[in-house]
Amino acid sequence: MEIWINPACSKCRSALTLLDAEGADYTVRRYLEDVPSEDEIRGVLERLGLEPWDITRTQEADAKELGLKEWPRNAGSRDRWITALAEHPKLIQRPIITADDGTAVVGRTDEAVRDALSR
Repeated sequence: MEIWINPACSKCRSALTLLDAEGADYTVRRYLEDVPSEDEIRGVLERLGLEPWDITRTQEADAKELGLKEWPRNAGSRDRWITALAEHPKLIQRPIITADDGTAVVGRTDEAVRDALSR
């Protein structure tokens, strides 16, 4: 499994602590430094079963500058959202854990991290 993290994020640190406590085998991706491509974001969205606006941190300064809250949330706008996430990775919700079974979860709670571990 792989976990996308921002080391400054307390939710990310909590997820890593839980993964370590469970003896999980995982790879860390610091997604602010190793920025995911648009195709990688599409792949993670497919694994999550979510749309780009579902994993967007709309309270971030970049989101406010882009006016994301006003953007349409429909199929026609999907690529625009994905491009924004690739160009402004701070907007991506974290941590995202890709499970071994091909699914993924946004691991903001211990329950979500345990869910990823059970897959």
